[in-house]
Amino acid sequence: MTKSTKKQFKIGTHVVYPKHGVGRVVAIETQIFSGISLELYVIKFEKEKMTLRVPINKAEITGMRKLANPDTVENAFTTLKGKARIKRTMWSRRAQEYEAKINSGDLISIAEVVRDLHRKGDQPEQSYSERQIYESAIGRLARELAAVEDIEENEAIERLEKVLYAA
Repeated sequence: MTKSTKKQFKIGTHVVYPKHGVGRVVAIETQIFSGISLELYVIKFEKEKMTLRVPINKAEITGMRKLANPDTVENAFTTLKGKARIKRTMWSRRAQEYEAKINSGDLISIAEVVRDLHRKGDQPEQSYSERQIYESAIGRLARELAAVEDIEENEAIERLEKVLYAA
């Protein structure tokens, strides 16, 4: 069962890699590993100052995907407007669940983390680890929103925060 290595992404395309967020395909290169020729996407993550090489035939398995469509972005905003759902489990368990949602690369799951960890002025302050996870989630959400709508990341964060404070 050989799978054809169909190139889903073109050079210059923004993609979402679940564990790292939004990157841009900057090249497609062929490298030889142990005598086997392998085609790779070269993905640059500006924010993290990182370059990742993903075998084209493994892109789908890794969860690499195109940017969210406008309907998904709208659903993410709807999620942000919803009521926070905080389970009554130990923080360490919830933190693991939040990290898993962020690393899933799923925009709605990331929006759930932002919604659940967001604090308004009248609420108790976040712990350091809550703040770290919140920052990671809102950053991921903002980078994808910025890429989808072709705006700066800080503009995207402002839009997200406006929705969160209005909710």
